[in-house]
Parts: sequence; structure tokens; C-alpha cells
Amino acid sequence: MSSPPIAVLAVDGGNSKVDVALVARDGSLLATASGPTISHQQVGVEAGMARLRDLVHSAAERAGLDTRVLPIAEVGLFCLAGADSRQDVHLLDAALRATGLARTTTVLNDTRAGLRAGSDRGWGVIVICGSGVNCSGVAPDGREAGFAALGPISGDWGGGGDIGRAALAAAVRARDGRGPRTSLERSVPAYFGLTRPIALTDALNEGRIDEPRLRELAPTVFAAAAEGDTVAREILDRLADELALMAIAIIRRLHLARTDLDVVLAGGIFRADDAEFFNRLASAVRRVAPRARLVSARTPPLLGAALLGLEAMEDGPHPAALRRLRREFAERGIRPERRRRPSA
Repeated sequence: MSSPPIAVLAVDGGNSKVDVALVARDGSLLATASGPTISHQQVGVEAGMARLRDLVHSAAERAGLDTRVLPIAEVGLFCLAGADSRQDVHLLDAALRATGLARTTTVLNDTRAGLRAGSDRGWGVIVICGSGVNCSGVAPDGREAGFAALGPISGDWGGGGDIGRAALAAAVRARDGRGPRTSLERSVPAYFGLTRPIALTDALNEGRIDEPRLRELAPTVFAAAAEGDTVAREILDRLADELALMAIAIIRRLHLARTDLDVVLAGGIFRADDAEFFNRLASAVRRVAPRARLVSARTPPLLGAALLGLEAMEDGPHPAALRRLRREFAERGIRPERRRRPSA
């Protein structure tokens, strides 16, 4: 059987979007594509795989490939939100194999892509804060630790969704007398073109506004906190504390407290420019791991998935291929949006 024309199909799939890349054996970046989430927890397995096939075919066409010939890639490296439990991984692996897009498939949690992209050391801790939250780590000896990351039922709080719900709750409680006054009373409903917090509650309850859209309120909360709103600041303080607790738990489980580990911060929430938020997070982590370096992800997780894909090839990659891939991502401007970089 002849080898597929592409070495690696790399996929970074989050709760709100998915990015794919086709990579040659020498590290050349042949094509990329982005689309809505393929998360089985969000849209179901069948719909997610259909979206993935369409997106990969689009990328393959741009790379000049005949999409009728499968597999497209030798290695499929899929870093996916929701790949948390063994059951999830087995489910996703079976579904991905059935697509025929790659000769071999490897399914990892999406945190692994961010860690590989954010630190070249191959180990450390990553904290993801986007629509939701997650955290995982890899020790120098290869030991791994992570969380179930299933939301409230696994003890999680944080991310855009929880920030938005907290902001709406604070706005409603302030207006009806159960909580302190806050500028969120005006800014939260105003974001959706409404005048009163309870009007937003009614719109959500009646299905006129989808509840997942509350995650869009995160920038509103950061803006209110920057202007001195105490209630908004309390929401962000809680977020910083929760993210620190996740990182600290992984650090302790992997016995990394005495190391100079990188703690990579990835996800849309970390695009905020809020020194107080970042300083609170960093201070809490360093009380446990004084030598830890908190670094914002300066390259997209998709690069991490692609690097892991090259490393998963049967004969392994040449170091020059890894360097070329990083360079081509940079040259094409495939980077996350500008974000504040925590102090080292």
C-alpha cells in the first residue's frame, strides 16, 4: 500500500471552534482551515465527524490533494476538548478511525496541544481558560495528570460561561436588592440590546437568547473591573483563585513544586490585559512553586498538535522538520490574538 500524500493531519478542537493543519514530513505547512466546534459533547459524534470531514476536505483541496483518495494523512493527531475519560477517548478514537482520514489516529485532550505549543521543554503545566476551564501537566519523566473537566459535576468553575453567568446573577441581585450595586446592572443587559437584567433572564428562559452566549460577557466583566467595579473584580478574583488551584493541584500531584516548570496560560480569557488578575494568579501559584514561570501561549495550540503529530510518526521527525514547522506558522502569521504576557 502506498503512503498517504500528507504526513500529519493535526486537529485542535475546542468547545467553540476547531482548527486543522496538513503537514508534510519535512515540516512544511501545506494548508490550514478553521470551523465551528466538532465537540461530541456540544454537537454529538455524528455531526462532529461530518464537520471534521468537510473541513479536512477543504484544507486538502487547498493543498492540491484529491480528496477522493483516503487516507489523506499518515498520522492523525487529534487534540480535542472532551477527550477527558477513557470512555470519551475510546468513543472519539473509533469515530475518527471510521472517517478514514488518517492511517493511524492518536486522541489526546486539547490541553496537550497548548502545552506542546507553549513550551519546548516537553513537560510542565497548562491552564486553559476559554469557554470553560481545564488544566493538565506532564512531568519530566512522562507522568501525566489532569482533571475530568466536565464542568460543575466534576467540581469545575471558570471560563467565559461561568463568568457570564456570575455577571448576570450579580446584575439581577443588585437590581432586586439582594446584592451590592454594580455597573453590571447596565452593561450586562446592554450587551444584548436590553435595558434591565431581568429582561435578559426572561429572554434566556424563553429561548430567545441561547444561554451559551453568556460567555460573550467576559470582556464586559473585565472592562467593569478595570473601571473599579468591586463586584466585577470579585468575579475575576474568584476566577484567578480557581485557576491557581487547578495549577497547584497538578503541580503537587506531579511533584513539581521544586522545579522551574513552565505554567502555560492558554485560551481566550487570557487575552485580557488585566494586571491585577494575572498578578493574583501568579502569586498564588508561586506560593507553592516559587520557581514556576507563568507564560502566555505565544503560538496557537494547532502548532502543538502538529508538532505532536510529527513526533508520533513511526520513524520520528528530524529536528529540522520541527523547526521548519514553527517557522512556517510564524511566517504565515498563524498566532493567537495579542494577549498580556505574565511577568516571569
